[in-house]
Amino acid sequence: MTAITAEDIPASPAPPPAPSAAYAPLTGAAKIVGTISLALATFMNVLDTSIANVSLSSIAGDLGVSSSQATWVITSFAVANAIALPLTGWLSQRFGAVKLFTVSVLLFVLSSWLCGLATSLPMLIAFRVLQGFVAGPMIPLSQALLLSSYPKAQAGMALAVWSVTTLVAPVMGPMLGGWITDNIAWPWIFYINIPVGFLAAYVTWMIFKNRETPIRKLPIDGVGLALLVLWVGSLQIMLDKGKELDWFNSGFIIALASVAAVAFACFLVWELVDNDHPVVDLRLFKIRNFWTGALTLALGYGVFFGNVVLMPLWLQQYMGYTATDAGLLTAPVGLFAILLSPLVGKYISKVDPRLFATAAFMIFGAALYWRTFYNTQASFGYLVRPIILQGAAMAFFFIPLVTLTLSGLPPDRVAAASGLSNFARITAGAFGTSIATTMWEDRAILHHAQLSEAINNGSTSATQYMQGLQSSGLSPDQTMAAINRTIDVQAYMLGANDIFYASAILFFLLIGVVWIARPAKGGGGGAEAAAGAH
Repeated sequence: MTAITAEDIPASPAPPPAPSAAYAPLTGAAKIVGTISLALATFMNVLDTSIANVSLSSIAGDLGVSSSQATWVITSFAVANAIALPLTGWLSQRFGAVKLFTVSVLLFVLSSWLCGLATSLPMLIAFRVLQGFVAGPMIPLSQALLLSSYPKAQAGMALAVWSVTTLVAPVMGPMLGGWITDNIAWPWIFYINIPVGFLAAYVTWMIFKNRETPIRKLPIDGVGLALLVLWVGSLQIMLDKGKELDWFNSGFIIALASVAAVAFACFLVWELVDNDHPVVDLRLFKIRNFWTGALTLALGYGVFFGNVVLMPLWLQQYMGYTATDAGLLTAPVGLFAILLSPLVGKYISKVDPRLFATAAFMIFGAALYWRTFYNTQASFGYLVRPIILQGAAMAFFFIPLVTLTLSGLPPDRVAAASGLSNFARITAGAFGTSIATTMWEDRAILHHAQLSEAINNGSTSATQYMQGLQSSGLSPDQTMAAINRTIDVQAYMLGANDIFYASAILFFLLIGVVWIARPAKGGGGGAEAAAGAH
């Protein structure tokens, strides 16, 4: 059977020409200020993917919901952001890249303000959906406008400067979010976007308004987009509400699963059969390197992001950490990524990306396996060590896998492939968050039941512990409440360890998947697109 290559697949419509095709690069102060304004907008966008992680407990308490429900604040943003990505190309051609970017930033500011004003979880989720949707075009367009500002010889340097913001933001997010939550109030994690966004939008418009991209009226795949929203939205709501409604014992969950399955099947048929303008080009999955790269990138990111959200919840609810302390502990995950990413970018064209990806999965697996030894007496220093190690895996994760995903593609397929792989990655992050937090609670309930069996009249240690609590002045009811809390702390720790262990196994298994891809050194557009993968 003949292998399918990139050349065997019909080319999708070429993306609109970048501003650099019509305008000379910027010079002097305009280039510097323009770069800073684009970097600010990117920083603000990426910051919002991590700043709320350490604030979930405060948001849950303030809005009167459970911690698992509060994770919808994360997943709703991610799903809306992923759905908006495939529309970026069409919108930029319809309205112009500069106008679209500026409007997106201003709408991001508006939605951030509305998020801060939310007085209930449904309100906050609705505004986070809006925020995630309008944020979709910001990162790819900021990258395109940046490249138009520099001559081709300086494109690598420009992307290196730009990518620093995408690496620093995840480090700053937990620390900044924790400090704001503890010292001001959680709505301010959204309010801080307002001055930054207005400044970025104003400066960008003043510098780039006369460098607009050509406007073309192209058809949009409305049916495909509607089906995409329907199956992704239904599946995400099912994952978020499943535990609360006892999964398939609920008619609502069964209905959501049915809608997601039917809509997904219809989506596949519609996008693959007789569709000249698909919202996503699913034919790319015929290319071995694309599907292996996109699959490992999506699954790896889903597991990684699920653990990123889980860690602060465990620290704050069962380890007694404040939001600030939880932020300080989780923030170092980006330190090695910042230090090592430039080296990976330098050698990615000389080293097989599969080797880098293998290193990433091994380090991720080792760091998560290390976490399985966490206990309730662990010190800050012990808890933070595997988190620092995990940062090294991030450096070897994004750039090599994006390079592998895009290797061998003709230039006119890179934009569609990058958009589809990023859609899969962000969607997997939302799904991974819901799955990780749900499994954590399920495993904690199991461990709670097992630990509770040891509390009985036949246990000498349990009897002595209860007598000690009562001798300190606690009533029988207060004694049982104290014991139940102790069991809860241990059960959720053991539940977290189970998630860490399963995550480590998944990362080790991904090593075998990445080697299904063909050897590739570098790849068309890989290095540039990788900068936006963060």
